[in-house]
Amino acid sequence: MSEISKLQPNAIWKYFDEISHIPRPSKKEEKIIKYLFNFASEYNLEAEKDAVDNVVIRKAATPGMENATPVILQSHTDMVCEKNNDVDFNFDTDSIQTYIDGDWVKAKGTTLGGDDGIGVAGALAILSANNIKHGPLECFFTADEETGMTGAFGLQPGFLKGKILINLDSEDEGELFIGCAGGIDTMIEFEYKKEEIPQSWYSCKILVSGLNGGHSGDEIDKGLGNANKILNRFLRRLSEKTEFRLSNFDGGNLRNAIAREASAIISVSPHLKEQIRLALNIFTSEIQNEYLITEKALKLDMNTVENTGFAIDIETQNKLLQSIYACPHGVISMSQSIKNLVETSTNLASVKFKDDKIVIATSQRSSVDSALTDAATMVRTVFELAGANIKHSDGYPGWTPKLDSEILKITEKSYEKLFNKKPAVLAIHAGLECGLFLTKYPHLDMISFGPTIKGAHSPDERMNIPTVQKFWDLLVDVLENIK
Repeated sequence: MSEISKLQPNAIWKYFDEISHIPRPSKKEEKIIKYLFNFASEYNLEAEKDAVDNVVIRKAATPGMENATPVILQSHTDMVCEKNNDVDFNFDTDSIQTYIDGDWVKAKGTTLGGDDGIGVAGALAILSANNIKHGPLECFFTADEETGMTGAFGLQPGFLKGKILINLDSEDEGELFIGCAGGIDTMIEFEYKKEEIPQSWYSCKILVSGLNGGHSGDEIDKGLGNANKILNRFLRRLSEKTEFRLSNFDGGNLRNAIAREASAIISVSPHLKEQIRLALNIFTSEIQNEYLITEKALKLDMNTVENTGFAIDIETQNKLLQSIYACPHGVISMSQSIKNLVETSTNLASVKFKDDKIVIATSQRSSVDSALTDAATMVRTVFELAGANIKHSDGYPGWTPKLDSEILKITEKSYEKLFNKKPAVLAIHAGLECGLFLTKYPHLDMISFGPTIKGAHSPDERMNIPTVQKFWDLLVDVLENIK
């Protein structure tokens, strides 16, 4: 047991603590699935797994609630696995090291897994309770939400029986979500040739670090820096004044996270060493000034490394730096119908050297289908001009808001009664699974809410303790008031 297991409401924190000790990277959810089946067995509940590792646990209605509309509580079992470079941690085997910092629960140097461990914990707390009134209940745990929504894509008709779905994967207490953006990934590959460089040349690693990173949907409008764009900006500027050769570029990791760190290995004639250092110092001063408010810890370093003996061919180097420079990143447009909602955005997620290829991952989001296609085409066109190979994922649909929703009315009423204020009713720019559920279960009436989580998809992820209590109180009251 850790200190978070003693927090209130104990019913939900107890399970979040247990889940934090279970490794659950995307596509490697076998341990959390085993845990869910053991849980179901302990409480004599029906559990079922489908072909894509989604799990549903069913609980009968409490006495007097047998005729209430059947409800699905939905969360996802996987978590984003991000850590700081100086942290020794294996997400396949190690437990998340949680700790309390004031009103926040955090993890030591890694993502916390509040997204969506707290949703899973909330569902388990409801299933294990014997003093909460509810109708027929299904707790639905999807697989691989973070890297491909495989569980939601693979869900088949007939697996679920409920009529109302409450998604427990939102991250802003006081906000009820009734719509979300759709998304698509655009993947780029450059082929290159290796060319020898003189062993006498000076080699160094340029590193961008200290950025906040974060969720490429929820936080794309926060003015955060993208390590890939910042590093490439320096290299592109350097290429105009200094002849250097590029051996490696390694930036970002996950398609749905804003890149926090990026590094490149370059080589130059020895007499140009100080010229690079001077150029980096000037650039660092400029970029830190640009991000003075949002990225206070941003830094760039230059470290001597062993000469690799090779670089990518100069033609590919130039095309790579130019196309990354031209590739859009961030908000493309704001919604014209919902105030302060990002409508369309794109994220330059990662740049990786792999064998004889350079692989670039980007993701686009929009609540308007045609705008989503346009954003993906914009990114594709930039790299097509550079001669790269491009492919798009199948994408996932958005969730169109339904203002006359019955579960929205119930949840709004519960929130006002409990907290004496109106909740905000919004759509979210992140990609929830709800749009995919509607393709298989078009009758579903859906809503999404959760406690406050900041810095999701980064090692700065933290969950606000007081809002977990409000999340729990709201969930219980909503279930008790579904007629």
